Amino acid sequence: MSEQPFDDPRLAINRVYTRRGDSGETALAGGQRVAKDDARIAAYGAVDELNSFVGAARVTANELVPNMPLLGPLVAILLRVQHELFNLGSILATLPEDVHPRQARITETEVAQLEAEIDRMNRELPLLRSFVLAGSSRLNADLDICRTVCRRAERACVELARREKNAGSAVPPETVRYLNRLSDALFVWSRWVSHVTGTSETLWEPNRAASGQGVVEP
Repeated sequence: MSEQPFDDPRLAINRVYTRRGDSGETALAGGQRVAKDDARIAAYGAVDELNSFVGAARVTANELVPNMPLLGPLVAILLRVQHELFNLGSILATLPEDVHPRQARITETEVAQLEAEIDRMNRELPLLRSFVLAGSSRLNADLDICRTVCRRAERACVELARREKNAGSAVPPETVRYLNRLSDALFVWSRWVSHVTGTSETLWEPNRAASGQGVVEP
């Protein structure tokens, strides 16, 4: 068996509150104290939020598996993505000078895996003639929420990279690439679940707006 690329966590969480954050500061992985609205905190906070939403989508998918076994592989993919997002957060919570060689992170392998999954599932889908609205099913909506949160996490990482562009590799480039691919993957997965469950997609129709109906009801 080949050696694992990353070190296992070395944590001992025996106390939930410390009161050290009551002044509006928190600690990075290297021990540095920064404001809780620092761009780096905003970046990995958005990734943490995304991880929670992916977990919720995984629960929704897993509840459907007994009647729809085709969703089983997606459940496994979503769990893997949660681990990858934690790895991504590990790097974002660490200043470049404090990163260890075997610290958990995102690599090009994770980006390539997402691309392969996007291509494989997208080949099964009908051609789109309009944008898709979320909500054809609960799982479709859950995945689309994940997509929008992922876009926000990506924007936060881009902002962090711009703010700290003179501080070395503040945000590893593969981190932004991963979030970019993940948002695309979540879009494809949201369409794919509608496809395999036989649920009609809700397409954007501009004239379904009130102004397109021509009638204003009192």
